[in-house]
Amino acid sequence: VQLVESGGGLVQAGGSLRLSCAVSGFTFDEIAIAWFRQAPGKDRMVVSRIIVRDGETEYIDDVKGRFTISKDSAKNTVYLQMNSLKPEDTAVYYCAARLVTGWFPWYSHRQYTDWGRGTQVTVSS
Repeated sequence: VQLVESGGGLVQAGGSLRLSCAVSGFTFDEIAIAWFRQAPGKDRMVVSRIIVRDGETEYIDDVKGRFTISKDSAKNTVYLQMNSLKPEDTAVYYCAARLVTGWFPWYSHRQYTDWGRGTQVTVSS
């Protein structure tokens, strides 16, 4: 199983970035993918989640209306489109995966079995 993030970088406040998470080793339709972020000195926290089979999505309140999670099943890739970025969005962003076997608390990092190495997002003011 491998998850590889890309698309991070340095952007000014108000700008946009699109993160990608390329997935291999899973049957793509059987998984959920979440994006987490971890700022320096803070805990890793969830940002968004997608159930690949039906496209159901969840977001934390702080990013609703600004971030969009989506999937491309032909490329086994999940994206996180981030618009109207704020300095407080600065963090290392990770994608995480798990098989979907029923409802699970999508916001808990303990629910995910596989992780990427992360990609840095820095938003300057």
